[in-house]
Amino acid sequence: MAESAESSAYDLITMGRIGVDLYPLQTGVPLPQVTSFGKFLGGSATNVAVAAARLGRRTAVVTRTGDDPFGAYLHEALRDFGVDDRWVTPVPGLPTPVTFCEVFPPDDFPLYFYRLPKAPDLEIDAHELDLDAIRDTRIFWATGTGLSEEPSRTATLAALAHRAKSGTTVFDLDWRPMFWSDPEAARPFYAEALRHTTVAVGNLDEVEVATGVREPHAAARALLDAGVELAVVKQGPKGVLAVNRQGESAEVPPLPVTVLNGLGAGDAFGGSLCHGLLAGWDQERIMRHANAAGAIVASRLECSSAMPTTAEVEQALKAGAVL
Repeated sequence: MAESAESSAYDLITMGRIGVDLYPLQTGVPLPQVTSFGKFLGGSATNVAVAAARLGRRTAVVTRTGDDPFGAYLHEALRDFGVDDRWVTPVPGLPTPVTFCEVFPPDDFPLYFYRLPKAPDLEIDAHELDLDAIRDTRIFWATGTGLSEEPSRTATLAALAHRAKSGTTVFDLDWRPMFWSDPEAARPFYAEALRHTTVAVGNLDEVEVATGVREPHAAARALLDAGVELAVVKQGPKGVLAVNRQGESAEVPPLPVTVLNGLGAGDAFGGSLCHGLLAGWDQERIMRHANAAGAIVASRLECSSAMPTTAEVEQALKAGAVL
């Protein structure tokens, strides 16, 4: 992670999970009966970088893999997607994480994380960060999972504090209960991260963990009170709510779609959110574009390789649905 770069050239640097997704190539089949799988780049923060790269942005990811063939595969996949992998480093002795899912459309996609004895992406160390690059990138994206264990927790908070709200800093609430003892254990660390954040994004479960309230408008206000400039609350079938510090709000319904696999839709949303923020769009346009990007990925089996291009998002918006 020590190699520096022309950091001002980055549109987006994300920091967080990476792994290999092994998804069934059969839908509606329980995992014990699945006979074939597809192998894909995975991990929420990594997928956000891929999604933004698909929309033409220069992106990089800060994370760690195992020193193994799956780690080598992830480097190859990142480069193929146009994501800079210079800050992706190996951790000897820890395997690259693997994630399985089951695919029961339209709304049941159980996830099985294999991140033992510990995920390498939780071994990101503050002393190895390129803090100048993190400060200078136009958008920096950090995640709640990064706060779940040391040394990643200290590294995530150090990166956020060093950035000090320069440019746009997004905190993806990214609540995964299997990585924490309970929500109360997470809340103080989430509060500290929000102090250094300009944009918070999460679904109803995640905003409840961060703020203690679940009603979308109340949660958005609580996130603004915690220090952010823009709160984005994803409400599932009710669409997405965005509220900024000036009191402007946009509530956008979801784009009609036949869901094949809902996993990865939130990461496509995140990459598109960054794209819209970089473009200086108004809140409603950003949310409509991000909703469309998420819907397109929900209509496809995979995550990273399913991230849409600008033309695909524009086509879906023009049609008013994912066809």
